[in-house]
Amino acid sequence: MLPRERVFRTLEHKEPDIIPWGEHSIDYNIYEEILGRKSFVQAKFRETKALWDGRRDEVIASYKRDIIGLADALGFDIILAPLVPSAKSVYTPMEKIDEETYKDGSGNIFRISSTTHDLMPYKLNPKAYTAPTLEGIRGEIARIDRDGVPSPDGSCWELVDHIVKERKKTHFIMGFWEDFGWPSFGQTDEDFYMNILLHPEMNGPIAELNGKRAIAGLKYLAEHKVDAVMTCGDMGSSAGALASPLIYRKYVLRWHKKYAEEARRLGLKIIKHACGRTWDFIDDFIDIGYDAYEAIQASAGMDMKLLKEKTKGRLTLWGGVTNENLILGKPGDIKKDALYAIKWGAPGGGFIYGASHSLAVGTKRENLLMMKECRDRFGVYPVGDL
Repeated sequence: MLPRERVFRTLEHKEPDIIPWGEHSIDYNIYEEILGRKSFVQAKFRETKALWDGRRDEVIASYKRDIIGLADALGFDIILAPLVPSAKSVYTPMEKIDEETYKDGSGNIFRISSTTHDLMPYKLNPKAYTAPTLEGIRGEIARIDRDGVPSPDGSCWELVDHIVKERKKTHFIMGFWEDFGWPSFGQTDEDFYMNILLHPEMNGPIAELNGKRAIAGLKYLAEHKVDAVMTCGDMGSSAGALASPLIYRKYVLRWHKKYAEEARRLGLKIIKHACGRTWDFIDDFIDIGYDAYEAIQASAGMDMKLLKEKTKGRLTLWGGVTNENLILGKPGDIKKDALYAIKWGAPGGGFIYGASHSLAVGTKRENLLMMKECRDRFGVYPVGDL
C-alpha cells in the first residue's frame, strides 16, 4: 500500500496495512541528526541570519532536499509542504546589540532563546504598535468581499510545487494556510487575551475578518494540488482553554465551519492542530467536520483511550508519543507511549502516529529511532494485544 493510500484509508476510519506516520513540525536538529548534514529547515535564528545575508536560495534548496530526505529516512507517509519566503522580498538585518540580542527598526528588542534557538521578542516598544479600529476592520472586510485575497507570489510556492511534483503520486502532501483562533488584538499575548473582554465590540468584526481572509485563500492551496490543509490557530494551554469556549462558539465557530466547508468543496482534507487541553472543543471539532485532530497532548490530560471512545468513527486522532519524553526521556519511555497510543488509537483505523506536538529542538536521536521502531514493529494491522 502506498503511503498516500494508507493515509486516505485511515481518514476514512478503515484499517490500512500499517499505521501512517507524520509530523506537523520538525526542527532542524532532527534533519541534521538523521541525515548527517547541516540543514536550514526550521533552523531558527540560523535560517533568519541566512535570509539576512542574502542566502535565500540556499535555504530553499535545503528545504527541498531535506524534507523529502527525512521522509524517506524515517518512513513518513505525510510530507509537509509549507510556503517559503519570497525571492522578491528584501530581508533587512536587525541591529546587533550583542551575541544574543537584536533590535529592529521600530525599536523592539529580540533575544535568541537558549532553548529553541528562535529569535524571540524580549522588550517591545509600545509606540511601535497601532491597535486596529472598527472602521479599518470593516473596510478590510469590504475589500475582501470585493477583491478576495491575493496569492503569495510564485516564488513562495517553490517548495510546495517541488514536493507535489516529486511525491504526489506516492505520499500524502499537507499544506498550510492562514488560520484564526480567538477574535482579538494586542501587541503582547497578555494584551491579546485581555482585549477579548475589554473590547467585546471588536470580537465579531475581527472573527469575520479572520474567517473571510482565511477562507478566501484556500483556493490557492487546491490550485497547487496539495492533499490537505492544516489549521494551526491555538485554542488551549496545558491547563485548559485559552479563553472561554462560550466566546469561541459565539464568534468563531461558524467561521471554522465555513472554512471546513470551503476546504471540502475544494477537495482538501482538513486537519486541526490543537495542542494543550482541548476537551472543551472536541465536540466542536466533530461538528465542524475536521478530518483529523493533531497534537494530542497527553501531559495536558488528552488521553488517547478516552479520545478514541469519544470520537470513534468521527474524527481521526493524530499523535501518541509525548514531546516531554522525546526530549527528556529514554527509549523505554518512548516505547511505553507508543504502545499505549497504538493499543487504544489504532483499532478500526482513524489513527495517525506522531509526536504529541512536534519533533522539536532537544529531541534525542535514540528516542526518535525508538519511535520509528515501535511504529514499524507494533503498528502493522491487525494490531494485536500490546
